[in-house]
Amino acid sequence: MKTDMRAMVIYQYGNNPVTETRMPIPSMNPNEVRVKIIAASINPIDSKIRDGGLRILLKYQFPLILGNDFSGVITEVGSNVKQFKIGDEVYGRPRKKKIGTFAEYISIDEHDIALKPNNLTFEEAASVPLVGLTSYQALNDMMKLKKGDKVLIQAGSGGVGTFAIQLAKVMGLFVATTASPKGYNLVSQLGADKIINYREQNFWEEISNYDGVFDTLGGDNLNHSFEVLKTGGTVASVSGIPTAKLGRRLKLGFAKTTLLGLASLKLLLKAKKHHVNYEFLFMEPSGEQLEIIRNLIEKGQIKPVIDRVYDFKDTQQAIEYSNSGRAKGKIIIKMEDK
Repeated sequence: MKTDMRAMVIYQYGNNPVTETRMPIPSMNPNEVRVKIIAASINPIDSKIRDGGLRILLKYQFPLILGNDFSGVITEVGSNVKQFKIGDEVYGRPRKKKIGTFAEYISIDEHDIALKPNNLTFEEAASVPLVGLTSYQALNDMMKLKKGDKVLIQAGSGGVGTFAIQLAKVMGLFVATTASPKGYNLVSQLGADKIINYREQNFWEEISNYDGVFDTLGGDNLNHSFEVLKTGGTVASVSGIPTAKLGRRLKLGFAKTTLLGLASLKLLLKAKKHHVNYEFLFMEPSGEQLEIIRNLIEKGQIKPVIDRVYDFKDTQQAIEYSNSGRAKGKIIIKMEDK
């Protein structure tokens, strides 16, 4: 029986290329399934993890296999698994302490996966889990937006933005987004109601009285996001500074939680000044939510947007392209033809 697999790893934190090597096939507990990965997608969090940007939140051992979402076929099921069987085509986002989708196999809890949408290829399905869950948790769980509400989605033509715009329209929201002229047609086709040319316009001078802002950029864009909200509105950010609230949720301990509280204080004070809320989104895996997303995709209400597909051996090129910020939609790594 095969005991090792191809994988893309890093050996230490820093801006270093991933290295293809052979690693043991992950062990499996009774609540997990083993999946032969067909495709995975590149996400900004891959580079954040590589660079050590999440060290305060997560502790990893080296060599570390990168990669945060995938699609594939189940090859083995644990003794406690009830929902899935060998041969099922699935997609998912592993728990943050069990990442590693840039590889031939992964072992993953049955509650972190769902059946692959039957109208998608493996490459298309692999593009969905991280951006889909992030968008769903930001718009639905964190901002609690409802039909008729207005939301600003930053960077509409990016991997998260292309999914979030479509989900927001399914929810009945009015959607504003920022894009370059090259991204205009794409975000318009996805359903954006108002498009702000970030090269020539400041979004905080163009819109006001919004219910929510989905921040994927951080920095000055995050700082100005508070200005466009109505009283009681919420900024949900995946690129800002984590809060003490998150530290308590992750049980990071007093020292790290206090550090996060101090680091995020300026943002929280800015939110308070504008009588709005600031939330840092640390997305959680959820097979249940992936099932909701699968149904929307199978109904044709959401379609993945893919920019490029790379062979597994070219994973480093895919990461570099992702970091260039030029991608319109998702970047995919293809393990092999099924």
